Amino acid sequence: MRAPELRGDVWLNTGGHPLTLAGLRGRIVLLDFWTSGCINCLHVLDELRPLEAEFADVLVTIGVHSPKFLHEGERASIEAAVRRYDVHHPVVNDPKMELWSQYAVRAWPTLVVVDPEGYVVHVAAGEGHGEALRRVVADLVTKHEAKGTLRRGGSPYVPVEEQAAELRFPSKAVATAEGRVLVADTGHHAIVEFASDGETVIRRFGSGERGGQDGPFDIATFNEPSGIALLPYDIAERVGYHAVVADTAGHRLRGLDLITGEVTTVAGTGAQWRNGPDSGKGVEVDLTSPWDVAWWGPAGGVVVAMAGNHTLSVFDPVSGTIRRFAGTTVEGLRDGDVSEAFFAQTSGLAVDGDKLWLADAETSALRWIEPDGESFTVHTAIGVDLFSFGHTDGPADKALLQHPLGLAVLPGDKIAIADTYNGAVRRFDVFTREVTTIATGLAEPQGLLLHEGELLVVESAGNRVGPLPAAEPTVVTGDAHAVRRPPTVLAPGEIDLSVVFTAPPGEKLDDRFGPSTRLEVSASPPSLLVEGGGTGTDLTRKIRLAAGVTEGVLQVVAQAASCDDGAEHPACRITRQDWGVPVRLDSGGARELSLVMAGEPRTAE
Repeated sequence: MRAPELRGDVWLNTGGHPLTLAGLRGRIVLLDFWTSGCINCLHVLDELRPLEAEFADVLVTIGVHSPKFLHEGERASIEAAVRRYDVHHPVVNDPKMELWSQYAVRAWPTLVVVDPEGYVVHVAAGEGHGEALRRVVADLVTKHEAKGTLRRGGSPYVPVEEQAAELRFPSKAVATAEGRVLVADTGHHAIVEFASDGETVIRRFGSGERGGQDGPFDIATFNEPSGIALLPYDIAERVGYHAVVADTAGHRLRGLDLITGEVTTVAGTGAQWRNGPDSGKGVEVDLTSPWDVAWWGPAGGVVVAMAGNHTLSVFDPVSGTIRRFAGTTVEGLRDGDVSEAFFAQTSGLAVDGDKLWLADAETSALRWIEPDGESFTVHTAIGVDLFSFGHTDGPADKALLQHPLGLAVLPGDKIAIADTYNGAVRRFDVFTREVTTIATGLAEPQGLLLHEGELLVVESAGNRVGPLPAAEPTVVTGDAHAVRRPPTVLAPGEIDLSVVFTAPPGEKLDDRFGPSTRLEVSASPPSLLVEGGGTGTDLTRKIRLAAGVTEGVLQVVAQAASCDDGAEHPACRITRQDWGVPVRLDSGGARELSLVMAGEPRTAE
């Protein structure tokens, strides 16, 4: 198919000049459909960097920012996200999701390759496509060089001028027993230790370079660190470090010795988890975007919000082991036993005795976990589903948040919420179950810290940490919103569901040890799906949708294993994608649903 022309309301990283596919004819164009709050999209940004470097003179990557939340569509928000995540390619903002619809995109992230003649030749949804894309691009270079249709040249990327500041997109903060404040200086890839005044810098952990090197505080490197947890004194004495850092983009947990300044890796290999063991010796287990950490006695260690696969883990510093604690890797909102609950990019943790409070970002939810006999149970205080959000106070079952990322426990059984995309701090009263707003007008608050009687707010987009101005709580009655993706209209009854996966050039499906594919299907509400739920090995199946349900979300998780074809020692890879497909049932709707995980569309001549 001929690729639709590029249009958007704002172009970034181009010096303000819009780009067109017509003007890029002769170059290979890679469109990355993303949104700044999606953890899988952030993984893809890292995957694309080596590809962009290798094919710098023939490949032009363009980020198409199609926002999920209202805040993500605002110019200031996308400008901050491009700087925060070091996006070094052009980005076009698609706030009304027009390009999303024209390219028939169904999921964040989705990658589309356009050849030098302007045709869509490859589509891949999800993450883990780095090597596949490299092969596709290399194949196109060979083909179009031979045809004489390849044009080499420089990049249209124009960097944004940065202003120096003490902090750059900080995320979380904790206070030590001595009253000092540790702040995750995420954009500078460092941890900053402030004096008790929260302003005087004592030292920095991290050289400021992106990386995963251990060693002394001025030599060690981090990769977008976020959450910080202090260990109990007796545990710290036994293990030789005092704090655990969630080194988010490095997919590691790091230990900080606050006396010597030494930084060590205590869990994670640096590789991102995609499939396989997620429990074992900490330094031998792959992690995936640990976003926050908190010591919680009932779980017996440091709880890790594993935002990258929508689960929680527990790290035991004494044994050096880590294990899955909660979640199934399916993104959603489902309460109950921790082994069956669904989470959605948990990004904030706070401990209040036997309760562990969670900020579940993608469901805009406040949740908690508490012991229940020999297990633990998950509950939701605020939140509806993956697609409902807003700024509404009042009874908790009516209240709405927008992508919250941080929490703090306040006196009087109250929970403070960093309601990040509303630029607000909200308060939930555990006893009355009422929600109020205690501050607005903040620049993407991501972390909260109760320190010496004051509530400190980490304003990430404002590059600062400071006390919350004193103000009386207010009740905001804003509008309810929903994610603006157009729903897929399906007919009630039997539906043919298929996931398309085509192994990239030079690879074949890996069936050496059994089926190479896996498909898991569920729904919200559960009553939407009458038959066809559960897990199987075929990427096609028949499902049955209930006639009495008008709308809902089909949750589909697919993965495929592929290996180099013909190699003596083949490299093998797992490709995985989660879809939350909003559907509306209508008697005239379609009776088939096809989702593309990776495939090559037929080229229209």
